[in-house]
Amino acid sequence: MAKTTGRHYTRTAARAAAAALTAALVATGTSAVAADAPQPSLGAAADQPAAAVSAAAATPSFALYGVNSAGTAYSYSPDGKGGLSAREVSGSGWVGVSAMMQVDNQVDGKSDGLWFRETNGDMGYLKFDSSSVKIGYGWNTYNKIVSPGQIGGAAAGDILAVDTKGDLYVYLGYGDGTVTKRIKAGYGWNIYSEIAGNGDLNGDGKNDVVARDKSGVLWLYKGTGNQKAPFAKRTQIGSGWNQYDRLISTGDVDLDGRTDLIARKGGELYLYSGTGNAAAPYKAKKKIGTSGWNSYKFLF
Repeated sequence: MAKTTGRHYTRTAARAAAAALTAALVATGTSAVAADAPQPSLGAAADQPAAAVSAAAATPSFALYGVNSAGTAYSYSPDGKGGLSAREVSGSGWVGVSAMMQVDNQVDGKSDGLWFRETNGDMGYLKFDSSSVKIGYGWNTYNKIVSPGQIGGAAAGDILAVDTKGDLYVYLGYGDGTVTKRIKAGYGWNIYSEIAGNGDLNGDGKNDVVARDKSGVLWLYKGTGNQKAPFAKRTQIGSGWNQYDRLISTGDVDLDGRTDLIARKGGELYLYSGTGNAAAPYKAKKKIGTSGWNSYKFLF
């Protein structure tokens, strides 16, 4: 079991079965699900803390989800003490998927559901406690898929995807789980082994991302709000980050109104609290999970 240092504060909501996806659908369409297919499920973590609201937007504050190789999903919410609550079972049936990420469709700082890619390349959306729908196919062309929140100026979370050539694409979210056609937004992103982001790191009201290159250097990409050129020129903000096998952002974990970063090192979990300063966006690390975190195939 993955352990945390905080006390238990949350209970997960009732989980409704979500049917698996059907075949043969256009890349940006949706479809009803097959009733007799395997049924993965995921419930929202109850009692999520209220998101900090600035003049620009709400700072995201999601529960952290972990999914193990058996397809069981667990949730961990912020515990109000700078760490995470004890885990709660939140869903099951998550086998045959190769990517999972939360999305805030209302831009209110709370996640509404998740996007997920099946191993056959189909892309799906599941609203918490609801049924999944297929929103695209052919997504196996991407090595990395991330939802960093709203980056294109529209009123919903978006998707970043990096293909095998290193080209970066943006899919704008419509707010109902469906997405626009892709927009090419960069190239050379295959130098990065991890990309993470879910909120504003420098206080300008635009969502940013961090990217770790294969030598362990961490780079900040400030958001511009322009869907065709969503990020400014990168700046180096750290080194030695290849000690971690996963970097994840669920927004504000320590509930101070700033976006944070979570890093996994083997079975341990660390929190890098946000500062709001682009030159040094994170404070010194703090251990928030002592063991067992390497049992999860997905953290999101």
